[in-house]
Parts: sequence; C-alpha cells; structure tokens
Amino acid sequence: MGPYRLITRLDPPTSAVPCRRFVARTADGSRTVLLSTSLPGTDPARFAAEAGAARHLLGPWIAPVTDVAELTEPAAGPAWSGPAWYATPYVPALPFPVALAVHGGPLPETTVRAVGAALAEALAAAHSQGLTHAGVSPAAVLLTADGPRLSCFGAVRAAAADGEPRTGLPGLDPGSLAPEQASGGRPRPPGDVFALGAVLAYAATGHTVPEREELPPALRQVVSSCLARDPADRPTAAAVMSALAPPTSHQTVLNSAGALLTPGWLPGRVVAALARQSAELLAAELPVAPEHAGPAEPATPALT
Repeated sequence: MGPYRLITRLDPPTSAVPCRRFVARTADGSRTVLLSTSLPGTDPARFAAEAGAARHLLGPWIAPVTDVAELTEPAAGPAWSGPAWYATPYVPALPFPVALAVHGGPLPETTVRAVGAALAEALAAAHSQGLTHAGVSPAAVLLTADGPRLSCFGAVRAAAADGEPRTGLPGLDPGSLAPEQASGGRPRPPGDVFALGAVLAYAATGHTVPEREELPPALRQVVSSCLARDPADRPTAAAVMSALAPPTSHQTVLNSAGALLTPGWLPGRVVAALARQSAELLAAELPVAPEHAGPAEPATPALT
C-alpha cells in the first residue's frame, strides 16, 4: 500500500474493528509504521479525508497521522481506485480487546484509571480545537508501554457517509455509540465522552454495557456519568480527566494523566506481550511482492 509493504496484522483476523490495522515497513526497511485501512463498504474518499483531518489532532495519547493515501478518481466512474489508508509511527501496541485477552479478564483499577485519564486528556485537547473523534471504542484504543493511543480516526463517519444506519456500522461496538448518534444525530463531544465511558466500562468489566454494581466502587460515579443517556448530563472530557487524575500541587493540566503511568501501571502479562511483539517484529522479514501484483494482506498472524 503506497510505499509500504505489509508485515502482519495488528488485530486478530476475526475481531470486529472500525478499521483494519497492520504493521508495515518501507521497501528499504528504513521506516516501520502502523497502517490503518478502511473496511469494505467504507467510502475511501471520506476515510482519507477524515485521516487527513486527524493530522491536526496532536498530543501524547493520540497516534499521530504522518502519511495519508492519495486517492485519484478514475475517469471511468465515481468509484475511487485503490484502498484508503493512513500511517502512524509504529510502537509495540496491543488493541484493547487483545490486552484484556492476554491479561485473562478485566484490567486492574489502576490501569483503567490511567487509561481513562489519558484518553480523556486526548479528547479534551481535540474538543478544545472544535474536533470530535466520533469513533472511540475499545477496538480503537491501543495500549503501549507508555500509555494508550487513540486510532481509527474518522472510520465511523467514513462508514456512515453512504447513509448506512449508524447502529450497523462495521466494527463498532453498539455499546460505544451514544444514543443521540445511534438515532442519526451528528457526532459531537458529548458522544465522545459517552464512548469513553463505554471504553472504561469495558476495561473494568469486560463489556461496554455493565450494570452499575459491576463497576469498581471508586470508578462507578465517573463511568456512570459518562454513560448518561442525556448528553447534557455527561461531564466534559476535561472533567473526566480531573476526576480520574486529581491535580496535586506539583501537577499541571499538561501532565496530570502521565502522572498515573508509574512503574507497574500495566499488568505483567500485557508488558510481556508487548515485549514479545517487539522481538517478533525485529525478526520479521519483508514479504517479496510479486511484480505487478496488487496489495495483499500478510499471511502471518497478529502480533500478540
């Protein structure tokens, strides 16, 4: 795809994701990236446009978009040629559902709190710029050794561009979709906060629609408030960040989430899986691409 050759999938082949993600490398081996591609049925032009807009999303908890496919419209018709994709710098990362599977169940409260504060900080920064992610879900979150990363920018809006009902969007956990968006409303910041609550509920219980009593007592109030059906009853992303990482005398808004990422914030099995992924990637060889062949998905399994 473009200047990159696919090495392996990041997501298990059968997992439901808002976009397909691969580890890829340039032919000369000089750059390794995480390549996100549109799902079948997604408007590739819209996907590329959303990915291009994501270049403006900056912050430590957002996977920065560094390269976007340049799509050209063929003269023969309205369909766009070639797949839509965008690239972000590669670091060893596990999709959130894979991390829970590796750990063997819901994540510890300290991990949930750190992830939630970081994601809330990322969303607060985006919302302050007048931007909405619109696709926050467990599968859109990647765990790395130094914190979570948001990915799959614009995948939901790209899939909805052709008028497809939002409740049937491919790869999107219905529990992550705010009621106002499920009924056809325009994505807005309160919808991101609802989705953030669903991600935290998933991290703490293993699913996005828990009973209130299933949530850890210390997280119950903040997660439940995010999942309020009325958008007006939800906190802002900045308020969620403050609730999960209360500022201290030596903290600022800029480092409040990072202060929770202390040694041991990730469970040992997740850390081991990240280390194994890094080692496997270092040993991976680029597939030999047949001349004139189109891009093909790699046969190697996901790096988990």
